[in-house]
Amino acid sequence: MLSFTDAQINTWLTTFLWPLVRILGVLMAAPVFGHRATPTRVKIGLGVFIALVLVPTLPAPPDIALGSWQGLLVLVRQILIGIAIGFVIRIAFAAVDAAGEIVGLQMGLGFATFFDPQSAGQSLVLARFFNMLAVLLFLAVDGHLLLLDVLARSFQTLPVGASPLGAAGFRSVATFGSIIFAIGLQLALPLIAIMLMTNLALGILTRAAPQLNIFAIGFPITLSVGLIALTLSLPYFTVQFGRIIQNSLEAATTVVKNLGL
Repeated sequence: MLSFTDAQINTWLTTFLWPLVRILGVLMAAPVFGHRATPTRVKIGLGVFIALVLVPTLPAPPDIALGSWQGLLVLVRQILIGIAIGFVIRIAFAAVDAAGEIVGLQMGLGFATFFDPQSAGQSLVLARFFNMLAVLLFLAVDGHLLLLDVLARSFQTLPVGASPLGAAGFRSVATFGSIIFAIGLQLALPLIAIMLMTNLALGILTRAAPQLNIFAIGFPITLSVGLIALTLSLPYFTVQFGRIIQNSLEAATTVVKNLGL
C-alpha cells in the first residue's frame, strides 16, 4: 500500500502550484491570452499545460510550507511577477489603442463608438480596428510564442523564492509605459499631419468662399482624406508595430531582471 508523508505532498504541490500561479498571472494580464472573450476554463487549462511542460525543467523550489505565511508571500510574489510580464506587453496594445483614438478624433469619427467588452467602456471604431490589426500582427510574428519564451526564461532569471521583489522592476514598467506611448503617438503622427493640412485647407476655403456650407462639405472631405491616408499608411503601421512588439518583449525581460535586484 502506497503512503505519502506531508513533506512529500507539500513538495509536489509547491513544485507545481507556484510556477502555475506565475503562468496564470501572465495569461491573465497579457493581450490575446487575457481577453475577456477567452473562457476562463481555457486560460486555466492552458496554464496547467504550460506548467506541466515547464516544471520538469525548473530548479527545485524552496522548502517552504504551502500554508505558511512565508508560502503565502511566495504565492503573492509569483502573481506580481506574472502580472508585471503580461502588463508590459499589454501596454504596447494600449499605445496602439491610443493612436487609433487620436486618429479617429482627427477624422471626425468621435461619434462612431461602440461598447468594448475588453475595456468595459465605449471605444472608437478606428481604435478597435487598430487593436484588431495589432492582434493579428502579434500572432503573425509569433508574439505569443515569444511571450511564452520570456515567461519560461523568467524562471531562470527569477526563480521561485520568498525574497522581496526589487523596486527597480516596477520602476521599469512605468518607464517603459512612457516610452511606448510616445511610440504610439508616432504611429498617429502621419495621419495627424495630413488631417491638419486638410483642416487648414478647409479653413482657407471657407474664408475665400463664405457662402459654402463647411459643415456639409467638411465632414465628407476629412473622412475621405483620412480613409485614403489610413490605407496608404498601413504598411508603415505594420513596421512600427513590429518594433513596438520587439521593444515590449525586451522590456519584459528587463523588468524580470530588475525585479530580482
